[in-house]
Amino acid sequence: MDDIDAWVWWLIGAVGLGIPLVVTAMPEFGMLAVGAVAGAVTAGLGGGVVLQVVVFAAVSVALIAVVRPVATRHRSQRPQLATGIDALKGKQAVVLERVDGSGGRIKLAGEVWSARALDTGHAYEVGQEVDVVEIEGATAIVM
Repeated sequence: MDDIDAWVWWLIGAVGLGIPLVVTAMPEFGMLAVGAVAGAVTAGLGGGVVLQVVVFAAVSVALIAVVRPVATRHRSQRPQLATGIDALKGKQAVVLERVDGSGGRIKLAGEVWSARALDTGHAYEVGQEVDVVEIEGATAIVM
């Protein structure tokens, strides 16, 4: 054990912390691994054991305190770019065949869709513009 330099032990620790990062996808392990690499750099530059541990702790805590809240905030936000049927909600369409509570046809985003009126007692005539409220399967719910 005396033959191996301290910085090597820190790198072994970093790899050891990287394994649970990959297995569990918990980013905190990655932040601790970066702290261990900082400890290895400190050891490589000739810092004492106490300084190595302090650098490891400071870098790890700083990363967890700064990066984790930012990552959590980004994870909870909805994507800015809507795709698929989510992109069609809120769009306007033109009625091709009378649309009422039982059905009809609209032209939405250049395609012909089956449609149904949100308010079953209301009907939309050919040529009217309607707003897409929801998509249920292959049917657009309009109003």
